[in-house]
Amino acid sequence: MDQKKVNALALSSVMLCFFAMGFVDLVGIASNYVKHDLGLSDSMANSLPGLVFFWFLIFSVPTGVLMNKIGRKKTVLLSLVITIFSLLLPIFTENFYVMLVSFSLLGIGNALMQTSLNPLVSTVVQGGHLASTLTFGQFIKAIASFMAPYIAMWGSVNDIPNFGLGWRVLFPIYMVIGIAASLFLLSTPIEEPELQEHRQLPSVGHQFVACFKLLGTPIVLLSFIGIMCHVGIDVGTNTTAPKILMERLGMTLDEAAFATSLYFIFRTIGCFTGTVILRVLNNRLFFAISILFMALSMCGLFFGHEKWILYTSIALVGYGNSNVFSLVFAQALKSEPEKQNEVSGLMIMGLFGGTIFPMVMGWATDAAHTVAAAVAVMAVGVVYLATYIGRIKE
Repeated sequence: MDQKKVNALALSSVMLCFFAMGFVDLVGIASNYVKHDLGLSDSMANSLPGLVFFWFLIFSVPTGVLMNKIGRKKTVLLSLVITIFSLLLPIFTENFYVMLVSFSLLGIGNALMQTSLNPLVSTVVQGGHLASTLTFGQFIKAIASFMAPYIAMWGSVNDIPNFGLGWRVLFPIYMVIGIAASLFLLSTPIEEPELQEHRQLPSVGHQFVACFKLLGTPIVLLSFIGIMCHVGIDVGTNTTAPKILMERLGMTLDEAAFATSLYFIFRTIGCFTGTVILRVLNNRLFFAISILFMALSMCGLFFGHEKWILYTSIALVGYGNSNVFSLVFAQALKSEPEKQNEVSGLMIMGLFGGTIFPMVMGWATDAAHTVAAAVAVMAVGVVYLATYIGRIKE
């Protein structure tokens, strides 16, 4: 087969995996429906997305070590199998403990996928443009993210054939797509030249120590914190935006669920346009503009009470946050080109911010009795990202 066709096929299979990576973002709207159905408190409901991202802390670095043993493609395939199983469980019941197990498995699968899929892109992509290709992957991921609330809303309508699942019809739909992504990647040849069958690797213990030692490199540590803030704002907006509309505009949950979709629509637009812009515009300037959009959105979400202000703010944070991950991740990978598996593990471990931010936001909301407190927590992350602007290479 022609090499260009092989590369195009490999890139297509990897991009479908990025779509499967976006399944993790269903936890935002799902936690709101579970809270409504089971009568949970704000902090209890926020524990669900928090639990998903907790597993990034545990599994990201071991996944970097695992990739050295079995390769990136096999690690992605393993992550897809775990993800498929996590989507199978909620089909049978909405029991809180079943949802906890399901979301835990979804987090474990996504930790493996994000750690291994991003370096796999650097294997497939020829001739550079890593940041823009990662951004395009985030664009594909965002499509799955913004579809989730619409599918959940569609499933909650009683006069459609939802097989008695209601909003949970989301899970079998995404499960089928996950199976398709697994089969496509399995049948696609991807060469991993850095893997040598008889290469002598250090012991697992030495690999762990060497991996965490990378946090002693300033750009790696600062990028790690940047990833924590990015995903904290991402998950925080995902879960909090509907609550803001319900509190300030008196909307029902089904009406307010549009806020999550609006966020991901503009995040998708941001990823798509960022793919082009990052090829022609100064990366640091584009990052600075993104952070400015996010800062304006925090002001609107904190002070705004008009529908157009709140919707504009949600759109701004969606667009602004869309390219932060790719730019920060690319900076970290480029800083240690010989240790990309280990750096990737550390960066994905930073997604643990998706646990910390929702938990703190939930506590703040319960204590202050207003979602404005949750917005203030996210604003701290935006302030940190503003300090990272100087770290982006032009």
